[in-house]
Amino acid sequence: MDIKKVVVIGSGTMGSGISAHLCNANVPVTLLDLTTEISEKARDRIFKSKPPLLLDKTQINNIKVGNISNNFDVVKEADWVVEAVVERIDIKHNIYEKIFKNRKEGAIVSSNTSSIPIKVLSEKLTSLEKKDFCITHFFNPVRYMGLLEIVKNENNDLDKINSLKKFCEVELGKGAIVCNDTPGFLGNRIGVFAMQVAMTEAFKMKLSIEEADAIFGRPMGIPKTGVFGLYDLIGIDLMADVLKSFIKELSENDPFQEVAREIPLVKKLIETGYTGRKGKGGFYRMNKTGATKVMEAINLETGEYSISQKINVGSDKVDLKSLISREDKFGEYAWSVISKIIKYSSSLVPGITKDFNDIDEAMRLGFNWAKGPFEMLEEIGVENFFNKIDEFDGNEFLENLSKSKNQDFYGSRQKYTEIETLGKVKKKAISIDGNSSAQVYRFNDYNIVEFTTKANALDYDSMDALKKATDKPLIIINESMQFSAGVNLTYTMDFANKGDFKSIEKFIKYFQETCKHLKYSEHPVISAPSGLTLGGGFEVMVQSNFVASHTNIVVGLVETIVGLIPAGGGCKEMLARWLETEEAKKDPNYASLKVFDIIGYGKTATSPVEAEPMKYLKPEDKKIMNRNSLLEVSLEILNNNKDFKAPSEVKFNLPGKTVLPEMNKILEKLYNDKVILDHGLKVAQELAHVLSGGDTSIDKTLSEDDFYKLELDAFMRLIETKETQDRIKHTLATGKPLVN
Repeated sequence: MDIKKVVVIGSGTMGSGISAHLCNANVPVTLLDLTTEISEKARDRIFKSKPPLLLDKTQINNIKVGNISNNFDVVKEADWVVEAVVERIDIKHNIYEKIFKNRKEGAIVSSNTSSIPIKVLSEKLTSLEKKDFCITHFFNPVRYMGLLEIVKNENNDLDKINSLKKFCEVELGKGAIVCNDTPGFLGNRIGVFAMQVAMTEAFKMKLSIEEADAIFGRPMGIPKTGVFGLYDLIGIDLMADVLKSFIKELSENDPFQEVAREIPLVKKLIETGYTGRKGKGGFYRMNKTGATKVMEAINLETGEYSISQKINVGSDKVDLKSLISREDKFGEYAWSVISKIIKYSSSLVPGITKDFNDIDEAMRLGFNWAKGPFEMLEEIGVENFFNKIDEFDGNEFLENLSKSKNQDFYGSRQKYTEIETLGKVKKKAISIDGNSSAQVYRFNDYNIVEFTTKANALDYDSMDALKKATDKPLIIINESMQFSAGVNLTYTMDFANKGDFKSIEKFIKYFQETCKHLKYSEHPVISAPSGLTLGGGFEVMVQSNFVASHTNIVVGLVETIVGLIPAGGGCKEMLARWLETEEAKKDPNYASLKVFDIIGYGKTATSPVEAEPMKYLKPEDKKIMNRNSLLEVSLEILNNNKDFKAPSEVKFNLPGKTVLPEMNKILEKLYNDKVILDHGLKVAQELAHVLSGGDTSIDKTLSEDDFYKLELDAFMRLIETKETQDRIKHTLATGKPLVN
């Protein structure tokens, strides 16, 4: 069936998010609540949301609003009605009665509940109504979280469920996983269990919360918030309610019951208003010491706060085999947590889903884990796992695996989708090269480069992998949250701290050389960005021949924030794009001033729709809702460009010093208004020098190499200053910019 009109009932966080995302997919949606005023306020929140829920804010009026008393007739035209009201079964039942009296024949009705079983939700429905009713559990924020759980039971029309799944996958870009009607469904059942294990084991082993979060974070391929940080983010009181729901729904002998028991310290925190970030603090809190704010952490034994300590576990890499083999408390904690997660997850197959791969994908898409439980088992190694594990009686999955000892048990990845994803291809591809920063794969007649550093920050090794991979058509793509957050500033500062600026210059030259090599390679180069695509990451993307971009990108040149200018070709490429405009053909100063404004302010775009007007992306660049489709679309680009020829080199005619008075006028006002200070002025002047073309005039032609040299010289002058080094150090330490 076609879904052309949708009604969402309930305009809270989830209802608003679902409506906004339907709007992103150009699906007409009406948002209803008790009063139209409530719905209008929700639409206003959507418009102002940060991070933005809309790809294009100008589309806000495509979300119609109304109330359930006067505007319920819209349900008669809807192909899909989504209920997203409060988690009270009586209210939901009343809404369903009204929906099924008004819906058109065959329309799908679903609930966005995160915890109430479908058998309870549908208990008052007729058999015919039950066929068209399911749960569609979106994760928050809806635009950014990839997972959608479609929960079915024996009453459903499976053709309709599959039709809904296809719509949500293709049109909404979701990883739509169909699962059975079990408590917590897929993601939350494992995700919340994992959080509770990580917490209870930290209590048992008398770890500090910083120590636990340092392990139950990047070293395990889990977001850096860790468990206690995540508890604070979600809300300690909300988590307590979630646990009560699990305790009520699960059998008494389920292992979840043990880790879900109330912890006295947690109870005390809730009672005293320490409910997390939304309250006075939680496991962590910000405390003022005079004029200074200090992050403090709670002691799990005493309940007292002290200044939070940064824990260095000695590795940023996800290397589970090494992590669980450590002969210290970190290794012991990691093994205890990981082994329990694997045991519990495997015990649920086939109860919650017959495909264990779906559990891994739910954790990737819904909790941003790098690896799901079964991928963890695969990486650790079957033999290694069974040499370390204690009893697992009654766990059919592990019992069978212990007998077969099949290291290749995993099989295909991402079975829930028919799309030829990167995850599927990597299992079949040949690893032909690689280093500590990137991997190169060969599949059929093309290469893949996947960055592997923290936030995919770029260094010499990253460039080396790119350069070596251009012997075939190349796709630059990855499965992590970010395409690339830019050049590795820690790597750069290691040289600066030693006064070794020659090595920095050598690296930037190699970065430039690699990007130019990508642009003019004999074979086509495609970048497929998702997430952060900033600074050096943008420069790699913009000097690729083709781009297939996910709709959830944050793209731009932000170097000025850390006291630098783009030096990998970013200034050059942006100028080249703006010089092609009609305005630039009439006004020689236009392109330089436009790019000066964009790069000077470090402007970023949070979607392809926002990126195009700034010329970060071109109209012909592909824009894709479903991240899983990035590889497939990249391959279509390759197939459509079999007679590819490298582009001609760009030439530049720029105004030189004649545009500087206009730039200086802008800077003078910013400086006088104290928007920028002394060093900010110096950075902007260096940027102005580069974007004007330096010592040139409009009748003199500059090559790309001339421009690379302009960028490099300005970059080196800035990196050698104490003020830029102070900015970088401050950003690395705090994650915030320093204005100096």
